[in-house]
Amino acid sequence: MQQLMHPLALTATTAISAIGRGSAAHLHAMRTRTAGLRPNDFEPSVGGWIGRVDGVEGYRLPPAMAAFDCRNNRLADMALRTDGFADAVAEARAVYGAGRVAVVLGTSTSGITAGEDAYGQRDTASGALPDRFHYDLTQDLFSLGRYVQTMLQLRGPALVVSTACASSARSFVDAAQLIHSGVCDAAVVGGADSLCRMTLQGFAALELISPEPCRPCDATRAGISIGEGAGFALLERMDAPRRDGRVTDRLALLGMGTASDAHHMSSPHPHGAGATGAMRRALETAGLAPGQVDWVHLHGTGTRANDAMEDLAVLDVFGNAVPCSSTKGWTGHTLGTCGILQAVICEQCMADDILPGCLGIEAVDPSLRSDVAIANREQPVRIAVSNSFGFGGINCSLVFGRLA
Repeated sequence: MQQLMHPLALTATTAISAIGRGSAAHLHAMRTRTAGLRPNDFEPSVGGWIGRVDGVEGYRLPPAMAAFDCRNNRLADMALRTDGFADAVAEARAVYGAGRVAVVLGTSTSGITAGEDAYGQRDTASGALPDRFHYDLTQDLFSLGRYVQTMLQLRGPALVVSTACASSARSFVDAAQLIHSGVCDAAVVGGADSLCRMTLQGFAALELISPEPCRPCDATRAGISIGEGAGFALLERMDAPRRDGRVTDRLALLGMGTASDAHHMSSPHPHGAGATGAMRRALETAGLAPGQVDWVHLHGTGTRANDAMEDLAVLDVFGNAVPCSSTKGWTGHTLGTCGILQAVICEQCMADDILPGCLGIEAVDPSLRSDVAIANREQPVRIAVSNSFGFGGINCSLVFGRLA
């Protein structure tokens, strides 16, 4: 039996993806069922559709941070300056001290696009990369953590986890452990992942790119649509001093579960062994029974193998009594950013009493036996399980709740 977890409050959140900038934009897209996918204009030779964030190319980092310039850090900066997030962190910093606020983020691509561009501009005689290319400040995995910590003027523990598509979900787990152990009082969690040639060409080589917008759980689904995005949450204890004097009514992290089935480098366990384990552990740490959950926010990539595996895992844990759906039809598969985007979407849908059904489905795959929502359902959502699964058999499930 897992030890019960002390809930942690998400006292500030922000997100940016192909469907818009800010939490309200994400809710509006869910409400109006407006997708952010477009034909692949980033790496057209790959084909398919992508979830590209508008305005990244023309965005500029502060002059003092110019050495960090890359697509990934631009996305992160755009998110930090949205929804009043940086201001909320500044208030927490004033309460706890800069050394008591951690930064725990996730990414799978980091600033690899900068490395790709630098390689294309290398000296053909010597092979030397351009002098302006700073690997440690752009492509290195810790570039994201260093940038966010610097921009937010924090001095607490800082780390970046890279567990494929479970990366930003895993950041919640590691940050919660730091807070509960007394190492810090609060943590900035989340992450950023950006479009790059390696990812698009890699998934194309695996024959996983859908020629049309991805349609998770559809009977004729044909693969994924790669997206990009960034998002952050400020994680604090539920009894933390509130700067506005109110009792917290924000989203809370109630439980978390991780598992590694190590079945295959790129294919999920066919019976969802690790996914099942992660969801069960998350419920146990939250002290909840499956019947208390109102929504399972699926990882739901749109590949035949992933959706089938997750359906079996959901059935094993919840039966077909709990509605489930994926939101990747809106944003595309944002890789390591999936966990934080799903957390923000959970928060917005809980506040607005809406359960978003999978987008673009013509008919649910008849082999799937869980309760797949294909249209928006107007209903209270107080407890949600959010799944993020990554290559190599990495599985992470988070339980979010609305406590007020």
